[in-house]
Amino acid sequence: MVPGTNRKTIVFVVLGVCLVALAVALNVSWIVINWRAGVLLVLGIVFFLVIITGLVLNTIFLVREVRRNEQHDAFINAVTHELKTPVASIRLYLETLQRRDLPEEKRREFYAVMLADSDRLLHLIEQVLRAGRTGARQRLLHKARIDLRALVQECVELARLRHHLPAGSLSFTDAPGPEANCSVLGDADELKAAVSNLLDNAIKYSSHDIHVDVELGMLDDDRLVVRVRDRGIGISPAELKRVFRRFYRIPQAVAMRVKGTGLGLFIVSSVARKHGGRVYAESEGPGHGSTFTLQLPAAPRA
Repeated sequence: MVPGTNRKTIVFVVLGVCLVALAVALNVSWIVINWRAGVLLVLGIVFFLVIITGLVLNTIFLVREVRRNEQHDAFINAVTHELKTPVASIRLYLETLQRRDLPEEKRREFYAVMLADSDRLLHLIEQVLRAGRTGARQRLLHKARIDLRALVQECVELARLRHHLPAGSLSFTDAPGPEANCSVLGDADELKAAVSNLLDNAIKYSSHDIHVDVELGMLDDDRLVVRVRDRGIGISPAELKRVFRRFYRIPQAVAMRVKGTGLGLFIVSSVARKHGGRVYAESEGPGHGSTFTLQLPAAPRA
């Protein structure tokens, strides 16, 4: 039984090898005889794929350029409007003071309004200049040991004064407690600009009911977080990552004519990246508010 089975196996193996050899020989013969047609077919397929790939990449590039130009034009329009408004206001009050003899109380009121318009103008100019500086990858940071708790508290107070908000509109929570190490290594001006932009963004998009919660927390011994929650217009899931692009503004803000240049969150993202951290946004959708979280590496204990 065994010798017969071995013979049958050998016969089938030999038959299979012969069939494979015959198939290879036929294919090689066909290629040799029709090599020109085969080469043309392969070259045609390769060129076709190259042309299609080029068309797809060119279309993607054109779409991106169109969107970038639209965002750039919107930024120019927004900045022009933001610049003209305080300048026109200051000019109007100066002309009034020049032409009329006003009582001292009224003069002081005009001076206060002009100072507020000047601060607004300076803030806009600083935003544009800072966006250019933070976008430069070769710029070196002047890092020092910074108490993040004190920096956030200072930014909260400045935002409350700048926007003339009551005490209950902005709340600060120190989750780690006063004894925890909340120091980071970084550039104080850059970090202050990042936190201030998060606060300004939350206040600006909170509509009429302004209630912003600011929390300082710790993910672990190596990472600190600053969370800014608002009850504003919210962000759709598709826009959560786009809001950190330069000049980008969500459609809801444009439709509601909320003032802005599209630079604030770009500055926050650039500062976080340069300090070895990151920033991300969370929202349940339009009308449900949003939360922005800034993560930064904690400084080594002294």
